[in-house]
Amino acid sequence: MNYNLTKNMAKKKEAAEEPLEKQLWKAADKLRKNIDAAEYKHVILGLIFLKYISVSFEELYQQLLSEVAEGADPEDREEYKAENVFFVPADARWARIVSKAKDPQIGKYVDAAMDAIEKENASLKGVLPKVFARQNLDPASLGELIDLIGNSTISAANTKSADVLGHVFEYFLGEFALAEGKKGGQFYTPRSVVELLVNMLEPYKGRVFDPCCGSGGMFVQSEKFVKEHQGRINDISIYGQESNQTTWRLCKMNLAIRGIDASQVKWNNEGSFMNDAHQDLKADYIIANPPFNDSDWSGDQLRKDGRWQYGVPPAGNANFAWIQHFIYHLAPTGQAGFVLAKGALTSKTSGEGEIRKALIEAGLIDCIVNLPAKLFLNTQIPAALWFVSRNKTNGSFRNRSKEILFIDARNMGYLINRRTRELSEKDTTKISDTYHNWRNIDGKYEDIAGFCASVPISKVAELDYVLTPGRYVGLPDDEDDFNFEERFNALRAEFAEQLKEEERLNAIIKENLAKVKI
Repeated sequence: MNYNLTKNMAKKKEAAEEPLEKQLWKAADKLRKNIDAAEYKHVILGLIFLKYISVSFEELYQQLLSEVAEGADPEDREEYKAENVFFVPADARWARIVSKAKDPQIGKYVDAAMDAIEKENASLKGVLPKVFARQNLDPASLGELIDLIGNSTISAANTKSADVLGHVFEYFLGEFALAEGKKGGQFYTPRSVVELLVNMLEPYKGRVFDPCCGSGGMFVQSEKFVKEHQGRINDISIYGQESNQTTWRLCKMNLAIRGIDASQVKWNNEGSFMNDAHQDLKADYIIANPPFNDSDWSGDQLRKDGRWQYGVPPAGNANFAWIQHFIYHLAPTGQAGFVLAKGALTSKTSGEGEIRKALIEAGLIDCIVNLPAKLFLNTQIPAALWFVSRNKTNGSFRNRSKEILFIDARNMGYLINRRTRELSEKDTTKISDTYHNWRNIDGKYEDIAGFCASVPISKVAELDYVLTPGRYVGLPDDEDDFNFEERFNALRAEFAEQLKEEERLNAIIKENLAKVKI
């Protein structure tokens, strides 16, 4: 067989096997040219959203068209509202956008379409991007992007196309976060961390709250969790708050594309501490990734705030303000899982040690998970997961009021590039299964040296209320047999050999330098 033909067939096969979202990302990234990733994400994600609502609209439109004889009207907005589908006016429909893709004014048409959709759908007001007519966005490249997103692969998915586009949207959020690096971490929590938090908390039913919700990853994963466990999606309701308006817009689109009711996801630029958008909310689950060690949280203006039941947090660091904000919003049997900088496990400055002690003595801390380094895009600061339970004797699980579970996952995960690590599905399953076996009445839990330990609060008190898992889980069994004398002698012999080798190499360098004539 011809070699080049075989090679081309192999390439085509590889492209066919590559997931749709990866194919789209590679193609879209080529069209990015000199546009900054932070700006380009609004272009591409905006188009994916426009395609999504057009697909959903078109499906119902065709159905209504076939029922005209029975009195249906495909242009009646109320028909769409009744089915929870966004109404798309004629000039904003995908077919019209595609027909204008080669027009030099395509950017203006897309901006006008976004504007028209917002006017027809109150829940999208102020959400959609109108960035398509900007001078740095080449109309020809924009036209190619529109053709790309409208390709036959997505359209062929038929009734599944909305799910496919939701998955593509989520994948692109992650890729843009990687491309933006530090800035990306402001709107995106790594998928494996979100999955771990949700899998450990198991939010089957009730109110789910994230007071620093970014682009909504915690909500999307909670919805996925309910679906995967044959639950009813209407059994959970979503509450959120975000202080960055651009990120809030991404969140609203991300939730809308999944069909998740985002009416209680609020934005104000003061943020959750200064302007709590859900003051009376008592949530069943709180899942969050607040900013690490935030010094600019207006703490000096909130010294007498009613949320500080366990001690006034320092004005220079919001970590313990966030913890108490979460606890304040928990229902009597509520649970919270959140990410914090690892320093919060040991810090004693500005009264933080006393607050941590009060939280432990109150029996609120359920579990601490030490995370591996390099998981987060916006910081190299080591992090840990905290799990807090309002009532550890509530009967749903076993009484663990006098215990804390410590899990040390520092050595888990794998590198996806030089700077970024991810937890594998096997890792997240191992950690969450350990927690559930410890917590559940019929669980089969046992301490594993170097990985997990169930520790009485009295022992934590003896160690001055420090919550670092490494202090409690000990060394793995294979490290317990460590022979110091043997290891020391081996290292000393190796060091002596290295000194000899250094001496030999120095002599060669000296000899070669002597041969250089100046």
